[in-house]
Amino acid sequence: MTKIISWNVNGLRAALKNGFLGWLEAARPDILCIQESRVLPEELDDSVKTAFGYRTHWNPAQKKGYSGTALFTLREPVSVTTLGAPAFDAEGRMQVIEFPEFTILNGYWPNSQSERARLPYKLDWCDAVTKFAAGLVKKKRNVLLCGDFNIAHREMDLARPKENENNAGYYIEEREAMGRFLDAGFADTFRSLHPDKVQYSWWSYRMAARARNIGWRIDYHCVNNGFLPRVKAAWIDDTVTGSDHCPVGVEIE
Repeated sequence: MTKIISWNVNGLRAALKNGFLGWLEAARPDILCIQESRVLPEELDDSVKTAFGYRTHWNPAQKKGYSGTALFTLREPVSVTTLGAPAFDAEGRMQVIEFPEFTILNGYWPNSQSERARLPYKLDWCDAVTKFAAGLVKKKRNVLLCGDFNIAHREMDLARPKENENNAGYYIEEREAMGRFLDAGFADTFRSLHPDKVQYSWWSYRMAARARNIGWRIDYHCVNNGFLPRVKAAWIDDTVTGSDHCPVGVEIE
């Protein structure tokens, strides 16, 4: 089994102060995909970059202290590249991680922001990622897309759907983009294995939302449909604190 965890850490330096390394040692994923790393590798001690035998790969944004993706892995990938689209690569939005048996796309989906300020950028991103992932499947690759999608797909994926219809992450355009992605031949692993389970992966820091479990499920592991039978477990670990998101994981046979 290969244990893969995805976590938006909301700034790795802050997460390090909140027990990240202790969590990593205990959880011991084979592969950890991080979003919103918000750090340059040279800003970290080598002890972090080589912790517990992990190899690390970094994809920071050009703007310091913003966005970014990162990888901790116990085995060296064949390659780690990016989406190859300058508008998205400039923000460190995606790592394309090739292993012999599958490709992982570790992504940090843009936030559409209030008044739909970045919705066009996000929809362009969604279309580009769908096309890229489908292209890999056409080449007979098994593909896992994981990360913070910044989209609650269905009503059951957030605590208060009606109140959030005009809020970023639940705009109808975003939900439709998620639907188009799934219709292109991909499956939401958590929802596939737990069709009726209500569980969240993100909570606002305001209004004691986490304590009251007023959350959203916006962090996903998605696979091409042909790869789904090899996904033996999918979970959300909402006991883990240290970020406004919690880790989400899968085990693959």
